[in-house]
Amino acid sequence: MTKTNIAPSMPQLKAFLSSFGQSLFSLSFNFGGLLAGSLAVYFSVFSLAPWAIALFPGILSVRGSIGGLFSGHLSTDLHLGTIKASYKENTESFYTLLRSVMVLSFISGLMLALCASVFGAFLWNATVVDFVEILAVVMATMALSVLFVPRITLAVSVFAFRRGLDPDVILYPAISTVADILVTACYIITLTVFFSLGVLGNYMVWLINFVFLVVALYLLVKNIKNKEFVKTVKEFLLTLVIVTFIVNVTGSLLVKLEQTIGNRPEIYTVYPALIDTIGDVGSIIGSTATTKLALGLIKPKFSSIKQHINEIGGAWLASIIMFLLYTLLSSFINGITALGSILLFISQLVTINILAVVVMLLIAYSVAIYTFRHGWNPDNFVIPIESTMADTVTTAAVFTVLILII
Repeated sequence: MTKTNIAPSMPQLKAFLSSFGQSLFSLSFNFGGLLAGSLAVYFSVFSLAPWAIALFPGILSVRGSIGGLFSGHLSTDLHLGTIKASYKENTESFYTLLRSVMVLSFISGLMLALCASVFGAFLWNATVVDFVEILAVVMATMALSVLFVPRITLAVSVFAFRRGLDPDVILYPAISTVADILVTACYIITLTVFFSLGVLGNYMVWLINFVFLVVALYLLVKNIKNKEFVKTVKEFLLTLVIVTFIVNVTGSLLVKLEQTIGNRPEIYTVYPALIDTIGDVGSIIGSTATTKLALGLIKPKFSSIKQHINEIGGAWLASIIMFLLYTLLSSFINGITALGSILLFISQLVTINILAVVVMLLIAYSVAIYTFRHGWNPDNFVIPIESTMADTVTTAAVFTVLILII
């Protein structure tokens, strides 16, 4: 019998407390969410090119979508036994997944660079030179990130599974914050090398891109007849189109949000952590649902959400606690001491949480059910779509609440 850390026969209260405890642990990693943005500001990389700041959210979102695909597959396949909880000598399914991730990283980087250049041509008069620079920096950032993020993701999944934890609950929330920090570091390094080391820096970046191209083409040709590989790549390409659209919608909302926030530094302080947390709640709900669908523990219809209440309730309660902690932390950092101001801030963040989580649980669960019923692999869609949607949904919730509760 396949080993799994899911216990459907566990008493309701114990199952809820287990989900809550593991969710709270995994969401606690989001305290590091502020570090990614802080690194970029500290090293002043956004001043190196006119498009550097505009490209930053897109790189994080696209890289996060690929990381979501990898995490989703690992979580489900560890439960199914098609991937082993091992650092070495894993199954063919694992190596096929890893090859898919590497090829998709290349394709995603290329698509992001092209879209950014097209939008740049309309928004800030991007030139052909800008396109070449964007292409070089995006592809090199994706190449460097693929060296680190999958390895750390595997390490966390193996660590969690071997210790009886549920990787559906632990993996993506824990790794998403770490990945944001790593990808930000890769972006900083690439920008600095490309623009600060002159011709030598240009050669170094293009050499990385050339090696990335050769490896991606080799893996694509080598695995073109592998049905599992082709299915993963084809299905994620549809996701990538959706993600690219959502990233641009989020960018428009961010402009409105900036105008609305005004001089509210406490909101700016917690904003990255809010997005991370809402996305992680969606990933917990969606990832646990895809595993239950694969194991036959729930039926592929929306009414089965009643059998998923422990995972939903545990993750949601954990997120509310995190939002309360963000309120206290941000108030302390920004010198807010008046009780009335703190209570107002709490009411705003709790309302944001309720609005955003309701929308995200509906999205995550619906995508899992819809894709499964159509014979697609939900892990190719659920986390990549919900993690990107979390940016837009959270931003819209913040925008709405700050207008209504003042």
